[in-house]
Amino acid sequence: MVNAIYLTLAAFTAYYARVFFGALRGVRPAPAHVVTGFATNFFDTLGIGSFATTTAIFKFRSMTPDHLIPGTLNAGHTLPTILQAFIYITAIEVDAVTLVLMIGGAVAGAWFGAAAVAGLSRRGVQRGVGGALLFAAVVLLMRQFDLFPAGGAALGLTGWKLIVAVLGNFLFGAVGTLGIGFYAPCMTMVSLLGMNPAAAFPIMMGSSAFLMPVASAQFVKRNAFAPPVALGLALGGLAGVPLAAFVVKSLPMEGLRWLVIVVVLYAAVLMLRSGKTE
Repeated sequence: MVNAIYLTLAAFTAYYARVFFGALRGVRPAPAHVVTGFATNFFDTLGIGSFATTTAIFKFRSMTPDHLIPGTLNAGHTLPTILQAFIYITAIEVDAVTLVLMIGGAVAGAWFGAAAVAGLSRRGVQRGVGGALLFAAVVLLMRQFDLFPAGGAALGLTGWKLIVAVLGNFLFGAVGTLGIGFYAPCMTMVSLLGMNPAAAFPIMMGSSAFLMPVASAQFVKRNAFAPPVALGLALGGLAGVPLAAFVVKSLPMEGLRWLVIVVVLYAAVLMLRSGKTE
């Protein structure tokens, strides 16, 4: 089963790489784009997250128009996220049926969600991304104060719990294309359903790795992203992920998380104010 997952993920990766790089002929990222991709994916691998921090940087530096932020986030962070999955997806045991069905739910949600987000107006994106940033700040605060559900000991789900988990992943895959991120809501859900929180990691990483090529290809085909910025995020991220995973491995993150919370909240206010003004 694991080999089948890896082979399927490799096929998804090849498909997305063809779509992504095919749309980038002659595109050159600025050094700031590459540095942003390196830093955000480096800290994502260590547990900070990448969507909220990248959105904050975009807003502060006016790196991309607001309405292109969701597409640029998804397109740029897809390949680094897949690399994380290849590194970590088999590190923790989880029931194979639960893993495959939840990945399928997330991919289906991302397909429909990306199409909807790519067609949103500038004001709709500003409000959606602003709300996503507020949600991310709340999640970070919950993590700081250890407010996530404790979870149980199960490594898989059956019956109605499995149905709820698949439907939940469908929802998270759909709304995650706005930049909310997938990890925190997925971990909360599987913990509430009685699974071991550690088992959430292969589910989260596997789901993200499969859903992001599907969602991102939609944004790329609709030209709803900023090509130089997305390429910079991808190139920087592909360097940041292995450095964090194999060399640094861990950092004292307490103070950094508080800084991220403040920055994300401020960026959320700016984004929502922009949506209200327009």
